[in-house]
Amino acid sequence: MSAALATVLGLIRIFRMPQGGSVSLEMLPILYLSLRRGSATGMVGGAVYGFVQLVTDPYVAHPIQFILDYPAAYTLVGLAGLLPSRPGLGVALGTLGRLAIHTCSGAIFFAAYAWEGWHTWSYSLVYNLSYLVPEAVICAIAVSLILHSRQKA
Repeated sequence: MSAALATVLGLIRIFRMPQGGSVSLEMLPILYLSLRRGSATGMVGGAVYGFVQLVTDPYVAHPIQFILDYPAAYTLVGLAGLLPSRPGLGVALGTLGRLAIHTCSGAIFFAAYAWEGWHTWSYSLVYNLSYLVPEAVICAIAVSLILHSRQKA
């Protein structure tokens, strides 16, 4: 269910980057699942979503890149569940996991897109931060509001 909702939310993009990546609420269901049910469940949900992403919106340059950018990156979003009492930090941790994977993939497989004069790793880090930070902030606010409203109910 989380993977299906993440897929729908991923289709509603606030901003799309030219070489892939976008700002949306796609991480929200995985983050919520992780914070409510634990990191293992969240990581499984993230992996399932990563495979669904491959079917719905794929960009595959290499088999290893496919593994990194799809199931591995979204699996690590589930790390948010390690900090259930601190949802904002949980979102940051899950996003950092995803950032690490996308940065490695970008530096290894998309170095040709690096801006002139930029080291490939620096370029990949800045490129991925440019959409993951806004997405993380939006998701942190949304998941906090959802969790807070559930506590009141």
